[in-house]
Amino acid sequence: MTKILLKFKDAVIKELKLEQETYTIGRKDTNDIVVDNLAVSGSHARLFKEGDVYIMEDLNSTNGTFVNGRKIAKQPLKNGDVVLIGSHTIEFMTDVKPAEGTKTDIRSRSMDETILLSPKDQEKIITQTEKLEVLGGLLVIEGSSDKKEYLLKERITTIGKDDSALIRLKGLFAPKVAALINRRKEGYFITPSGGKEIKVNGSKVDQRHDLKDGDIIEVAGLKMQFFVKE
Repeated sequence: MTKILLKFKDAVIKELKLEQETYTIGRKDTNDIVVDNLAVSGSHARLFKEGDVYIMEDLNSTNGTFVNGRKIAKQPLKNGDVVLIGSHTIEFMTDVKPAEGTKTDIRSRSMDETILLSPKDQEKIITQTEKLEVLGGLLVIEGSSDKKEYLLKERITTIGKDDSALIRLKGLFAPKVAALINRRKEGYFITPSGGKEIKVNGSKVDQRHDLKDGDIIEVAGLKMQFFVKE
């Protein structure tokens, strides 16, 4: 089986079993794998299969695609490889061994040199963003949580059981990541993750939903009211 783990700050946002021949990756909603970060180009990269091998290819993105810290144009992936796209990582996992004679460590001919991504360079890519003027938060009105009020200061806030989640869900069956709240210059939106039902103002949400001041969010027994600070 071959799969990838899309992560943000060590939190698994999405686990995807690879069954297609080609996957597009980028910020636009039309991509197969959407990576919502301003450091990511609309059409950033492509993951495609050649024989038994999956290959990661950069699509002339603004900030580049990196495999194990090395900037690439096209690179076959092997088990355990980590791809950096913006501030997100994609961990490649497979138990399929490439056929004998298959090249698994080729460099792209279009690259004149190998660039190793230093921690400073990675931080620069991660922090490339617009000035965030709107500041919102969540007020817990029902259910058990660590705090009664949360300010949503980060670009992405995780709701779930994962240790990295700002809003920690309790309960044996609570998912590691139930939802993500994204902060943008124009406001916030929530996106479900992990298959847990999410409601906003009593209606089920199964895709990106823009949040308005006063909206009521329900997830895994926790009810919260979204607010915008003056």
